[in-house]
Amino acid sequence: MKTLIGIILISALSACGRVNSPRTVYTMNAGLDEVLEDTLAKIVKTDEEWKKELSPEAYDVLRKEGTEQAFTGKYWDNKADGIYHCAGCDLPLFDSETKFKSGTGWPSFYEPINTVNVGEKEDNKYGWQRIEVVCNRCDGHLGHVFEDGPEPTGLRYCINSAALTFHNRYKTSE
Repeated sequence: MKTLIGIILISALSACGRVNSPRTVYTMNAGLDEVLEDTLAKIVKTDEEWKKELSPEAYDVLRKEGTEQAFTGKYWDNKADGIYHCAGCDLPLFDSETKFKSGTGWPSFYEPINTVNVGEKEDNKYGWQRIEVVCNRCDGHLGHVFEDGPEPTGLRYCINSAALTFHNRYKTSE
């Protein structure tokens, strides 16, 4: 019953958009952002704690802003139905329904689950301007967002597989 109510609520709210200057950020469950903001507690750990908990690759990406090599991550070609979570703190980040084949070699999504869980920061490293994508609970580096994605948002969230864990969506029988 809770699942059905959640699906109805998300469906009703999914048509809503949220303006986030300088471009529009679409969200699958706009309207829940304020509720989620109140319950999203930051996770703060020492560098040593992160090293103990994460694989070396996940640590490099999430904590040191590394990038995995294209076409090598475990999720770049994943077609299963489910939710992608942060590998550092298990916060839901992207729904497989928004994943698309970008040809870049990294998992690509046209929108995050909501605008609270996934944050954006300016990244001016390496002499060019990009927008870094981060987990808003643990501040883990996920990848970058570009304005060359498909409709309805025109965005491409290019995310490292090492920054993600995947949870299959299980369908219940009626």
